[in-house]
Amino acid sequence: MSDKPHQNLAIIGHVDHGKSTLVGRLLFETGSVPEHVIEQHREEAEEKGKGGFEFAYVMDNLAEERERGVTIDIAHQEFDTDEYYFTIVDCPGHRDFVKNMITGASQADNAVLVVAADDGVAPQTREHVFLARTLGINELIIGVNKMDLVDYQESSYKEVIGEVEDLLNQVRFATDDTTFVPISAFEGDNVAEESENTDWFDGPTLLEALNDLPEAEPPTDAPLRLPIQDVYTISGIGTVPVGRVETGILNTGDNVSFQPSDVGGEVKTVEMHHEEVPKAEPGDNVGFNVRGIGKDDIRRGDVCGPADDPPSVAETFQAQVVVMQHPSVITAGYTPVFHAHTAQVACTIESIDQKIDPSSGEVAEENPDFIKSGDAAVVTVRPQKPLSIEPSGEIPELGSFAIRDMGQTIAAGKVLEVNER
Repeated sequence: MSDKPHQNLAIIGHVDHGKSTLVGRLLFETGSVPEHVIEQHREEAEEKGKGGFEFAYVMDNLAEERERGVTIDIAHQEFDTDEYYFTIVDCPGHRDFVKNMITGASQADNAVLVVAADDGVAPQTREHVFLARTLGINELIIGVNKMDLVDYQESSYKEVIGEVEDLLNQVRFATDDTTFVPISAFEGDNVAEESENTDWFDGPTLLEALNDLPEAEPPTDAPLRLPIQDVYTISGIGTVPVGRVETGILNTGDNVSFQPSDVGGEVKTVEMHHEEVPKAEPGDNVGFNVRGIGKDDIRRGDVCGPADDPPSVAETFQAQVVVMQHPSVITAGYTPVFHAHTAQVACTIESIDQKIDPSSGEVAEENPDFIKSGDAAVVTVRPQKPLSIEPSGEIPELGSFAIRDMGQTIAAGKVLEVNER
């Protein structure tokens, strides 16, 4: 681990706009992928008649290794700049990116949106920007990529900026903080070093823009929320729930409550990496022992919080959802499985309250009969068994979920308000 502050960075954008090449280039320029690996990919790419794909190959080989179940050295997905060390969040798979963003497997703090100079804003560009805003990404850096294909013309760059600004305004993304950089991930222009090809541009390189991102504030001021992943019995200690602190601080001696199981007690010990610690903070994976709690009292999917400010348990909740893929239509009464933090609970969509236009965020229709792939909507949801979930406006870390059915992620969403039971 680096002693620099950490950021999760999502690389988003339309499918052929050069995300993989950019990621490969960033890893290469920051020394995270050695030169000889790139050389190897270059030869391989040329043999296959795909000269120039070497940076994309870096990422694609990882993707392929993932499919074959080969363990990947996670360092491939991390890189350091002068200010931060970054973990790149799931770039290639659009569906997986969304699922991971939502289940909190990788909540990105900020994102680089890649838009090709020769193509401009494309359908997935819109979708990703809308999702990024829905999922709480704060700042966007826009890489106007493939400048080499438009002969580095300022006019092409400005045209794309205009399109992107319109899009950001539509989904109400604050454009004042947005940094635009004309780049060629393939040639390396303005990624790590200023390019002579864009002498009309006087802004930062992409790496400088990444250095300038605001530091993510760890959510220590929020109340403690610790979703339980597993519950163990350890001889000599007793019952040990294990999980990751999402918000707040867990201290020895705290009185805590587990919801929805509705049991509680005093924290006797907190352990991290097999060592006893006095407290745990957001991002820490811990095991802890609570006086008077037995193995059968709590389970995976419970959330631990302060006894005097316990986690909310929803009778129903209202949420904004984005439907990514569904073979037919979704109507009231549909009961798929909702994945929220560590919980998986079947929930019924009781009513579809509003259909939202994903390109503008405006209400397109009140009480529609159904929603389908590509739609965004506000719905009222009733969990089939108790579920602890929070409004994303208050505790975003516990306010998002993915909806799965038929073995795939069909929709994603965030909780607007909780009607507690």
